[in-house]
Amino acid sequence: MALEAFQKSEALSLGVELELQLVNTHDYDLAPYAHDMLRLMARRKLPGSVVPEMTSSMIEISTGVCQSPAQVRGQLVQIRDALVQCADKLNIAVIGGGTHPFQQWHEQRIYDKPRFRQLHELYGYLSKQFTIFGQHVHIGCPDADSALLMLHRMSRFIPHFIALSASSPFVQGQDTLFDSARLNSVFAFPLSGRAPFTLRWNEFNDYFDKMTHTGVVSSMKDFYWDIRPKPEFGTIEIRVFDTPLTVHRAAALAGFVQALGAWFLQEQPFMPSEDDYLVYTYNRFQACRFGLDAVYVDPSSGQHQPLREHLLATLDQLERHASAQGAEESLRLIRRSAEMGHNDARWLREQFESDQQLAETTRQAGQKFRV
Repeated sequence: MALEAFQKSEALSLGVELELQLVNTHDYDLAPYAHDMLRLMARRKLPGSVVPEMTSSMIEISTGVCQSPAQVRGQLVQIRDALVQCADKLNIAVIGGGTHPFQQWHEQRIYDKPRFRQLHELYGYLSKQFTIFGQHVHIGCPDADSALLMLHRMSRFIPHFIALSASSPFVQGQDTLFDSARLNSVFAFPLSGRAPFTLRWNEFNDYFDKMTHTGVVSSMKDFYWDIRPKPEFGTIEIRVFDTPLTVHRAAALAGFVQALGAWFLQEQPFMPSEDDYLVYTYNRFQACRFGLDAVYVDPSSGQHQPLREHLLATLDQLERHASAQGAEESLRLIRRSAEMGHNDARWLREQFESDQQLAETTRQAGQKFRV
């Protein structure tokens, strides 16, 4: 089975998806209110979409096609405001974060949708453990071969994306000591990890054809890669971000991706190779475990350095491109995070250290999402 043709999209256009938590306002545990939220949200005229996710205590929102991080932020703010109003009517709260701090996976309900039921039959308890929450960023590519080149260049910055968005330090009531524990759950799936190294769409098509011939996959949705091409949109989709605690941070992360994409397209700063992936899993682990305090191994030189140093040097390279794309504010937020070593995982830990109650930490995260 051949892949569908790679559709045309405007280079560097953006789309953002956020998976969000629905919690009750009694003890701030997850609450199975997805159906009610979707019913209320369907009455609103909003950009993008609001759809169910794997379990009934989560929903996914998405923007339309955007040209700038400011447009992403504007659409996300509209959707967030509507979500908050609908949640208030139901006496629940909507929050960000990559994991709920103390929910028990076995209590979750699979949302009643054929694909989710099929995944539950295939993956068993992993499907309920997939009650985790991520941000996906789509970036438009001029053509199919450019998309694969963009994908493998972006792969060098997977640790940066993870560290900046990390917001999942707590799982099942415990501090995991990871900044992003969410990605450990993703790694449990057999078709997760990295995409195969191909730089020509016809070669990728051959790979996809072989995979479908085995019966293991039937569409691109079956791949849980960190970055995957989305031919129906003409984009690549970056999937390693934890859902941030605010839509403003989500928009800033999209702006960082767009500035990187502009740098790649306009300056062609390096050529990726299969050797880039020698240190890929190590760098990924470091970012998940230590966040912005991680060590980064440069795949081309083998040099070890603090991830924050590499991030700040990258931001220096991106300043001109950020200005051209209207992403200056995004990069200012990213730079402040890098300089302070502060991400949402640190904020959540600080709240817990102050209150010593994960329910209160979750309540505070709900308040943070509203503004």
